[in-house]
This record gives sequence, C-alpha cells and structure tokens, in this order.
Amino acid sequence: MLAIVIVSWNVREHLRACLLSLQRHPATRCAQCVVVVDNASTDGTREMLRRDFPQVQALVNSTNRGFTGGNNDGLRYLEQTGFAAEAQPADPRFVLLLNPDAEVTPGALDELLAYAGAHPAVGVVGPQLRYPDGAVQSSRRRFPTLLTAIFESTWLQPIAPRAVLDRYYMRGCRDDETCEVDWVVGAAMLVRWETYRQVGGLDEHTFFMYSEELDWCKRIKGAGWKVVYHPRAVVIHHEGRSSEQVVARRMIHFNTSKVRYFAKHHGRAQAAALRLALLGMFTWQWALEATKWLAGHRRRLRAERMQAYARVLRSGLR
Repeated sequence: MLAIVIVSWNVREHLRACLLSLQRHPATRCAQCVVVVDNASTDGTREMLRRDFPQVQALVNSTNRGFTGGNNDGLRYLEQTGFAAEAQPADPRFVLLLNPDAEVTPGALDELLAYAGAHPAVGVVGPQLRYPDGAVQSSRRRFPTLLTAIFESTWLQPIAPRAVLDRYYMRGCRDDETCEVDWVVGAAMLVRWETYRQVGGLDEHTFFMYSEELDWCKRIKGAGWKVVYHPRAVVIHHEGRSSEQVVARRMIHFNTSKVRYFAKHHGRAQAAALRLALLGMFTWQWALEATKWLAGHRRRLRAERMQAYARVLRSGLR
C-alpha cells in the first residue's frame, strides 16, 4: 500500500502537472491516499485543489512551515488516519515524499514498490531524476565531509579536487545502475513505513529546508536500514521552483542547513570552520559585486546581488 505526501508553496501549475502525472499512472494504488500540504500559498493553489482534485486530501497551513515541517504534517496526518494500522509483513506500507515540481513517469511507482517489496532491508529508495529535456539529474550521494561541504555548491566548486566531488556524487555508480548509497535527493523518495515509525520524521527543529533528507537518511542508515538509488524508476524534476522565488532566503537556508548538519553530526568545531569558510566566500562575492558596481557594470544586477549577499552575511548562517 502506498501513500504520497506533496508539500507545495506557490507552484500551482507545477502541482497540477504533478497530480495529473499520478492520475495517469497505471498503478491504481497511488490513488489510495494522496496528501497535499499547502504551505500558505497565495497563488490559488487551494482553489485549484478543491475544483480539480477533490479526491486529494488537502492540508492547509496558515504559515509556510517549509519542506521539513510540511512533510511532517503529512506524515502525522497519515498516522492519525490509521494509514498503516493494519499493515502486515506480507503487505508492507510505503510513503512517497514527492516534490510538487516533479512528474512521475508511467511505471515508476510500480518499479519503486516492487524493488522495496523485494528487499526488506531497504528503508529508502530513490528513483532516477531527470530534467524536462531528459538529461539525468544527480540525485545519489555519499555523506559529505567538511572538505566536500566547503567546495560543493559554492563558487569554489569548479576548482575542487576531483576526488572530493567524485566520491560525494558517486561518479563510480553509473546513472543506469541500481546501487546502495548514503542518501538520495528528497524530490522523490520512497520510505518504508516501518522505517519511519522506527526513526521518526524529518528534523523540523533543525532544518527548514535543505539538508533535511541528508539528515534523515543519516539517521535511517544509523538505525540499520539501507538506502538505494533505483534508476529503473524515473521521475521528471523541474527543480527548485518554490525556493527560486526568494533568492537570498534560499542561500541563507541552504548554507545554514549545511552548517547545522555538521553541528549535529560532526560537532561544533567542524560546524564553526564551515560557517567561517562560507561567510568568507560570501564576503568575497559581495566585494567582487561592489567592485563591478563601482566600475559601472550592470549596476542594477550588481546592487541586487550585493543586497542578497549582505542578507546572508547579516544572518551569520546560524
């Protein structure tokens, strides 16, 4: 049995496409319980759900509780409604956390469920993610080291030692190869209900968005479960349609979550070193944009970037 939790914020048309992809899916099991958690959208999402998808369970938050809090709301709703009350070993329950900017291709859910059902030691299965043009997105990872965190997704990434990012992105595992990993990107992840009940939900007290699935998989693997990337299941992911609406806030959440992950799992010393390195890079980027602004080069763009970097610096990434 499968339930699906989708957390949405101001991406009405992407959410519509996501839900339509589930309706078209040949696995009718996916229609048994679809929960959409709306994080206080202002784009008509609630009206669209009532009009076009009355069968969907819509939970409406009065504030934006982020990816983490929203998914926990959906998981708690499933518990309260007895989703797995009659679960049997021969009929395990699973929950799919799915981004609203993702579209499930035909057969993908069957593939995920079949693999997870045949491998009872697996707690999480991630599909292959693809961009709308068909290119494969990187979605399988090893746990980051401090060196990884300093280089990954920063302006230093192009000069990172190859071995550092090759290990992190698991470049030894082919895109079309099923393999055990440390964690998978949370845009689409199938989680065994038994695993969730043992480990608990996402850590909403530490993470608003970003690094929450990393932390979750870290705890899941620590509890003895396996995490697997299974590319025979394919999900189209438009990537970042909610977070791209607020650039400065996205940078703050992304980098703050990095620091908080290291504080939680590697201690204060590594977290402090990472925070200083990241703040140093944002200081350098602010200074570079200021120099270009003084030189008269695309001043509006430079001013916008300076404001965004200044907001990150003022946050202290705490």
